[in-house]
Amino acid sequence: MLKSSRDISDLLVRVAAGDAQAFAAVYNATSLKLYGICLRILRRQDLAEEILQEVYVRIWDRAGDFDRSRASPITWMATIARNRALDEVRKRRPVFADDMAGTEEIADPARSPAEQAETSEELKRLEACLDKLDAKHRDAVRLAYLDGMSRAELAERLGQPVGTIKTWLHRSLKQLKDCLGS
Repeated sequence: MLKSSRDISDLLVRVAAGDAQAFAAVYNATSLKLYGICLRILRRQDLAEEILQEVYVRIWDRAGDFDRSRASPITWMATIARNRALDEVRKRRPVFADDMAGTEEIADPARSPAEQAETSEELKRLEACLDKLDAKHRDAVRLAYLDGMSRAELAERLGQPVGTIKTWLHRSLKQLKDCLGS
């Protein structure tokens, strides 16, 4: 059963106090989403499962660090999962001392300077288009697509009905598409 951000925040307070039942409830409410984050980054089911266990150990250990005024609980936990999965990717990437010499002189063969400049220009265009959105719509888009918040979480955070959030996101994405397409 899905729980609201407020419910999960309250559970995290209990987890910080060592409440194992609250921890089980947090796990049941969030494990699929956090597993998805780990799997998307690691691309291996066995490794994603292993890292997910470590993520929940960190959540148990750091539940007292959660501050509901700074982030939603799922955003806080997703950040832990994302960072741990990225750490694992970095750790598993082979690095050889012989490969390190002179690397500052070698361009990335995957991305030419022209491609890098194009990406930079695309980001500037996207930022310019985002700036054209109403502030509350821009925030909703960023929270949904950069922080991974669900419509229900956005509705709770922004104090709007879920239907309104859905409409905001739909219209904002259309506006962005029109802006970027021109």
